[in-house]
This record gives sequence, C-alpha cells and structure tokens, in this order.
Amino acid sequence: MAGDQLKSAVWQSTVRRVLLLTAFAAAGCGEVPASGPLRQEAYVWQRDWNPSVRDAVLRRAPRFDAITVLAAEMTWRGERFETAHAQVEVSLLRRTGRPAGIALRIGPYPGPFDSEQAMAAVNACAKRLVEGYTAAGITPSELQIDFDCAESRLDGYRVWVEEIRRAAAGVPVIITALPSWLDQPAFRRLVSAADGVVLQVHSLRRPGGIDEPFTLCDPRAAQRAVARAGRMGRPFRVALPTYGYELAFSPEGRFIGLFAEKARPFPPGTRFREVRADAAAMAELVRSWSRRRPASMTGIIWYRLPVEQDTLNWRWITLERVMRGETPVPHLRASTAQTPPGLVEVDLFNDGSADAAGDVTVDVAVAGGRCVAGDGMNGFVLRHDDAGRIVFQRDPDASPAIPAGGRLKAGWLRFADAVEVRNAVVEDNPRRVSR
Repeated sequence: MAGDQLKSAVWQSTVRRVLLLTAFAAAGCGEVPASGPLRQEAYVWQRDWNPSVRDAVLRRAPRFDAITVLAAEMTWRGERFETAHAQVEVSLLRRTGRPAGIALRIGPYPGPFDSEQAMAAVNACAKRLVEGYTAAGITPSELQIDFDCAESRLDGYRVWVEEIRRAAAGVPVIITALPSWLDQPAFRRLVSAADGVVLQVHSLRRPGGIDEPFTLCDPRAAQRAVARAGRMGRPFRVALPTYGYELAFSPEGRFIGLFAEKARPFPPGTRFREVRADAAAMAELVRSWSRRRPASMTGIIWYRLPVEQDTLNWRWITLERVMRGETPVPHLRASTAQTPPGLVEVDLFNDGSADAAGDVTVDVAVAGGRCVAGDGMNGFVLRHDDAGRIVFQRDPDASPAIPAGGRLKAGWLRFADAVEVRNAVVEDNPRRVSR
C-alpha cells in the first residue's frame, strides 16, 4: 500500500509539472526552441514594374518560398486618404508558381481611429485589393498591413485590424511591427486581432550629424527583439534588410535628407555618406537562427528582391549567399585597355559575392613611355611616387561601392606614344560594404 501511495504521489507530481510547463509554454515563456533551415521570403516593393522589376520577379521569385508585393499606398492628406496603386503584373505572379501576398502601406495617421470616414477608406481599399487580385487569378496568401503607427495609438490600430480582417473575407491579415512595440501593453491586444506578425528589425534613425555612426540593422538588437517576440506566443517572421541609403548633410555636417535608388537634388556643397545593409552581419543572423530560434519564428522575409537597376541594394549573388548563411566576400582585379595607342584606361572588376569599399590601391606598371596626363575617377586619385610608380589610390569613404559582379573605372593615363602595360595589380583587399 505504501508503495502504491508513493507511486500515486509521484504520478500526481509529474502531472502537475507537465501542466505547469504546458501553461508556461502557452504563455510564450517556456517555448521549446526550433532549429533547421529557415523559410525564406522576399518583398517586391516597387510601384512601377519596369522591365528590370519584371525580369527579377520571373527569374528570382521562384527561389523563395513566397513573395509579398506592394499593392497600394495610402497617404493621409488633411481630411482624407489618398491611395496610389502599384502597377503589379499579376500574370507574372502566377508564372512564378509561388504563394503571393499583397501589402497595403499606410502612412502616418493622426486619428481618431474610430472615424467612420478613415476606417471606411482603409476597409474599402483592403476589400478592393483582395477582390481585385482574386479576380485576376491570384488568391492572396495574405494581406499584409504596413502601417506607420505611433506606439501610443496601438489600441486604435487594433480597431482597424479587426475591421480589415472582416473586409479581407478569409485572407489572413498580417501586421508589420517594430521592436519598440513589443514593450507596449497594447501590443498583445493588437497581436490578438491579427493572424500573424512581421517583426521589422531594420530602420534608420535620423542621424545627429555626418560623423555619427549609424546602421540599418544592429544584429544584437535584432537577436534581443526576436527573443522577446518569441515570448508573445504568436507566429511571426523577421524582416531583414538588403538595401542602402545615401544620406545628405550640409557643409557644416547637419543632416538634410536621404535618398535610396533615385537621386534627389541637393544644394551645392552638400556632403554625402552611404549606409548599407551589412551582408556579413545578416549572414551571421541566418546562421544563428538556423541553429536556434523561438519555435514561433516561422521564417525571414527580405526587404527587398534585388533588381538589376538597383545601385544601393544588394546584388542577387550577395542575397543568395546570405540566405544560405554564407558570408559574402569581394574579390577585385584590375584590367587595362589601350585604345587608341597611348591612352590607357584602368578598370576594376569585382568577381566576388559582396560589394566592395575601403582602401583600394591599383599599381600600374608600364614599360617605357612618358606619362603626359592622367586622372582618377569614382573616388580614385592618381599619384606618382619617387620610384616612378603610377598608382590609383581610392578614398576609403568614396562612393559608389564596387558592386558584386560589377565594374568600376579607376582612371586613365595618357602617354606620348604607345606603351606596354606589364600589369595592373590591386594591392590592398577592400572591405565588405558595412557602413
């Protein structure tokens, strides 16, 4: 009898522990971590689907588990929303054979959120998008709402999400969220109204001056945000960056603006700095989360799909490496051409998988001939040393970076007569772009 009582006590104790652990996990606090390959998705965020965008969608989208396209943007203008629709080619989405989500971008809105006019406009737009894409032959895998919401207005946003879910007629409604939202009590209520979350761990804070360090994604902060999101008990994906910005500063170093792929006009004397997504750091995040991540983290969604015309976004070869958790590296080689005789042009080719920047020196060895003119280009400066060496030296902070798989002209040399160029050597290995 005593043995039976002991077994019963042990059994009851075990059951209590299991129930406690189950409750703890249900609360999002004791979640068993996951590991293994990550689901990989990408955004197509262009409103104009030009030939380069169409080509990227056809060639690259099939390499992802799913894609999400920007479908429309809503901007509050005084008393009403104005909507701009992206020129998405739905037929191309069908040809990719991949699930396609649609994104509705909503700019800052001052409230009130229970305004019938504002709510009706948002709901009507969401409903039209779902119905329009469905009628065109694509049933959206999700409707993603990217709303620039103030942290103090998350409860108001929840009211919108509840209404949008009804308007979406069964299509899952996903919200994008910032790490700072995770600390707000209203965030749990907002999350409960949605079908899922995309945690956006990339952004650019307004710099205080040109000498201030800045980054698009702090990997340590991203790790902390993912750990916190894992405790909320709802499925989420993580949005990581592939893009870059050119930042403009006044001659005194005061921040005055930025641009991405399309250059904006700035006054004379404007100084510029470039910031790009750090491919090496993003690859390390992929490796880390492949080894261990919250079970509720369902994958990564990259912002954004590389397009051939991009100048500040990663090249495809870079993203392809990072998706596998591999660190891309640049590899530069120099080449010369002499056309017509006596005019030597010096080019750099990046045969690596990462864009390159930093200290680059090209040493040009020429047999005979007298150099009568020359100049550097694209951040390179022409120098002649006492030993007669001809060197093109690049400023470490020069722009543009030398793209992976790309070419950049370092400069030119003019000789009195035709000469023999023995070699052109890149002496210093450049760093990966991580500014």
